[in-house]
Parts: sequence; structure tokens; C-alpha cells
Amino acid sequence: MITIIDYGLGNIRAFVNVYERLNIETKVAHTAEDIKNATKLILPGVGAFDYAMSQLNASGMRDELEKQVLVKKVPIVGICVGMQMLAKSSDEGILPGLGWIEGRVKIFDTSLIPYKTRLPHMGWNSINPINLNPLMVDFYSESRFYFLHSYYFVCNNEENIISTTEYGITYASAVNRDNIYGIQFHPEKSHSNGIQLLHNFAKL
Repeated sequence: MITIIDYGLGNIRAFVNVYERLNIETKVAHTAEDIKNATKLILPGVGAFDYAMSQLNASGMRDELEKQVLVKKVPIVGICVGMQMLAKSSDEGILPGLGWIEGRVKIFDTSLIPYKTRLPHMGWNSINPINLNPLMVDFYSESRFYFLHSYYFVCNNEENIISTTEYGITYASAVNRDNIYGIQFHPEKSHSNGIQLLHNFAKL
């Protein structure tokens, strides 16, 4: 059962629609009880870091979520701001993140971005999969996904990086530690590549 965490942020229905096309069962979690029988978890997110953390903390689901992820080792993928929440902190706010993957979130240095429109990084861009991660099966260095963000994840341990993307700098567009995954782009908006990635996640 793939359980999508609804704490007030993210396009929940878009993920449900993808998995319906793949004939994979999903459930939307609104309470801690809804999380208990998950075999996979999706933590979506849009907007600002502090607001996302505040919403999750206020949802009543955080303690059970940490039990499932850190104790029971249920695979989870954080998406966009959901990925950034995996870090310890963010330049965008003052609240602590989940801290599940060692790192911090920084804003892009616009002086390094060679485009007229600099932030947010919005639209289609390619990824470069590395470290032969099972989430990245069937992708190559020019596989394109949809991005919308102004901040990026800086890993303390480069072995946690499973794909990179170029936008002024080379940054981590996907990360992994044990059962915990994060992707900066939006698979639910990335057509066939996004469907493939969500399918890969279901098979972990």
C-alpha cells in the first residue's frame, strides 16, 4: 500500500492518478492511524520550508511517520519541498527540518545562473543518475523532469546523492540514505519519465 501523506501541501490527486494508471493501490493519509499499515510513503510538498514543517508538525502525523520511517524502515520519498524537509535546516526559514539525511538547504546563487529568468528554477531540465540507485532504473543522463524551486539540497555525504542537475551549479536533484529518498523535481508533472520513477519507487 502506497500511502500519500496529506498534511495540507502538494498535489495529492496527481499522485493518486498516476498510481491508478499503474494499477497500484494507494491511500491518502490524514491522520497518524492512516500511516500505520503503509508499505511505501510519499511526502509531497510545495511552498516555503517553514510553512511545510509547521503543517507537518501540526498534522499529528509526525511521530507516527518517524516511527514508520526510522524504526520500521518503511521506504519514503520526499518530493520538492518534501525532499528539502529531509535536511536539518534551510536558508528559507528558521525551523529545524526532519534531519533524516545529513545536509542543509541553500538558495541558488543567482550570479552563477546564466539565464535572464534566474529564480525560481522552473521548467524542464535533465538529470544525471549516479550511484546505480534502484529508484533511477531506466533513466539516462538526458532524462528530463519538471522542476520548480529556488533552493537546493546540499548533502554532507556525497554518497547520498543519486542524481545531479545543472542550474548554474551542479546540485543534488535526488538523494537517498537507506530507506529514505528525496527528489527535487515533480514526477507527477513529468509525463512518462515521472510515471516510470513513481513505478520504480513502488517496486523498491
